[in-house]
Amino acid sequence: MDDDAALDAYSQAVVGVAQRVLPSVASLLVRSVRGAGSGSASVLTESGFLLTSAHVVAGADTADAAFADGTEVTVDVAGRDPLSDLAVLRARGPVPAPVELGDAAALRVGQLVVALGNPLGLAGSVTAGIVSALGRSLPTPAGRVIDEVIQTDAALNPGNSGGVLADSAGRAVGVNTAVAGIGVGLAVPVNATTRKILDSLMRTGRVRRAWLGIAGAEFPLPEPLRARIGSRKGLRVAAVSEPSPAATAGLRVGDIIVELDGTTVVSTTAVQRLMVEDAIDREIEMTVWRQGALVDVFVTPKELVTR
Repeated sequence: MDDDAALDAYSQAVVGVAQRVLPSVASLLVRSVRGAGSGSASVLTESGFLLTSAHVVAGADTADAAFADGTEVTVDVAGRDPLSDLAVLRARGPVPAPVELGDAAALRVGQLVVALGNPLGLAGSVTAGIVSALGRSLPTPAGRVIDEVIQTDAALNPGNSGGVLADSAGRAVGVNTAVAGIGVGLAVPVNATTRKILDSLMRTGRVRRAWLGIAGAEFPLPEPLRARIGSRKGLRVAAVSEPSPAATAGLRVGDIIVELDGTTVVSTTAVQRLMVEDAIDREIEMTVWRQGALVDVFVTPKELVTR
């Protein structure tokens, strides 16, 4: 294949994505006590739900959405989750067809992706690039870490947040959320976890999570223990909140957590991933390495309350 043919194939892929996805992408004008702001959103369902970033609509109850076909509609903030930086909006009138959701779990480094949104107030902007890295972690202002973040070199600018990161088939595989530096863009993945969050936001307006009340860091395990549990590292407890479910269960600073609810854990994000709604008020078993012995601790997580 010569260079012209390769460029033509690349161009056709990007043009095809733009034609398929742009009609479902809205420019958002947001007004709140913080002042006026802008961002992007995409149509999520035929019933009028839209998807955007939580920080785009922070402090706002409504916003104005404008689409490429001239459709303009007021949208209400139906639910937002600062811990995942996702929010859903509900349109007060008809909107274009929804974008098709893909699965970020199927992405590969080097794969073509297209970012669609409204940066700098420019409606219907399209930039293309590749997946630069997968599995990044992104701290949020709410003190949580978003896992499996997608890194891309598709240019992102203010106003792109909440827009679509699409694969070459025009399926939404991410929600553009931040600019990490020149030539670096980040997107919250659309995957099985994200879909559960969106379902909860559309159904109840919020996401329920469990809470243990610990802080810790990865810690190398003694050689005999590695072979016994099948992991080179565990999570060393650096702090236990008072009061908290962990404190009530007798967890101590210096304990090394090796397993939680039947799952090997080595990091706080691994624990965070297990602290979902069905863990609330359910007694679960935790195995820790304490003073040279494996000890079982039974803990009952409580619901995480965010402000």
